[in-house]
Amino acid sequence: MKKLKDQNTIKSKMNPAIATVVSFLWLMASLFLLGAFSCSKRKYQGNWYTIKQGDHYSDSRIDKLYGRDNKKSNWIFEVEFEDNSLYKKTDLINPNNYLDVNKLIGYSDCGNWHSENSYRIGWRSNDSVVELLAYVRENSQFSFHTITTIPINELATISIDYQDDKYIACVNDICDTTERPCSDWSGRKYSLFPFFGGDETAPHDIRIWIKLLDN
Repeated sequence: MKKLKDQNTIKSKMNPAIATVVSFLWLMASLFLLGAFSCSKRKYQGNWYTIKQGDHYSDSRIDKLYGRDNKKSNWIFEVEFEDNSLYKKTDLINPNNYLDVNKLIGYSDCGNWHSENSYRIGWRSNDSVVELLAYVRENSQFSFHTITTIPINELATISIDYQDDKYIACVNDICDTTERPCSDWSGRKYSLFPFFGGDETAPHDIRIWIKLLDN
């Protein structure tokens, strides 16, 4: 019996090599979308910052270069510390460094390098919670004091406000005020991101989630 051809067969006029490239691009696009929406935090366009064991600085350097260098005077962030942000005295090379203040987020000030003038939210491990602190550089000298503590693996809202003669920082509506040395300056500032130390480097990998919110 003579076989009949399927009259509904659709023949592609695309070159096989081009078809392969197109298929590959569709696959990459699908994987990107899957990755972008599979993590509940990623869809909010924040970033995980990882401080690797033995390092001071966090990764995500590209984000540091292109974002948040501006003339604004107030910012609001969402922040979450993973449980690997906790450490004990025995994890450190020198246990006396346990009370040193690590740095979370903040900005330079007064038209100077941040090592001369800046305001940052500092952090350190405090048993089962993370302690957040106001950390100020004024004429290359630093001072700090505690604002509050927050639990790990939970989002916290942090605001920083550069007012004329003071810095105001709020963590989940607990606010703190610190004197600002350059009340007449309102120029461009640059952003500062997670840093471990003090003298110590990270005793293990540490991950921190940060998202800059619109305000």
